Amino acid sequence: MRASPLNKIMEEEEQTIDMTPMLDVVFIMLIFFIVTASFVKESGIDVNRPDAPTAVKKERANILIAISDKGEIWIDKRRVDVRAVQANIERLKAENPQGSVVVQADKKADVETLIKVMDASRAAGAYDVSIAAND
Repeated sequence: MRASPLNKIMEEEEQTIDMTPMLDVVFIMLIFFIVTASFVKESGIDVNRPDAPTAVKKERANILIAISDKGEIWIDKRRVDVRAVQANIERLKAENPQGSVVVQADKKADVETLIKVMDASRAAGAYDVSIAAND
């Protein structure tokens, strides 16, 4: 008995694999990982912060700026010149408009550098600027 063309087409359709459920699972997992990912950016260096018994923990601090004891400014794990701080904060503020700025200044950091960073932050439109301390 000869197979008819209609039977051959039906057999081919039955042998195909439906990829839709697998793609649904992959997209659901992707959404899950995006939603649960922590988008914390680090300044790039460890600083020896001063102690402050009245320090309050700040939630949602997304823009971290570190000032080393040598006066080096670090944003996003790279060293930045004081003249480029405003532009970097404007860029980070555009990525996250609700983010606040936290300056992690070393105990021995120059106060003048700290003031310049804070002024650049405010000039960039970030008015919620805090200084990190150990509690």
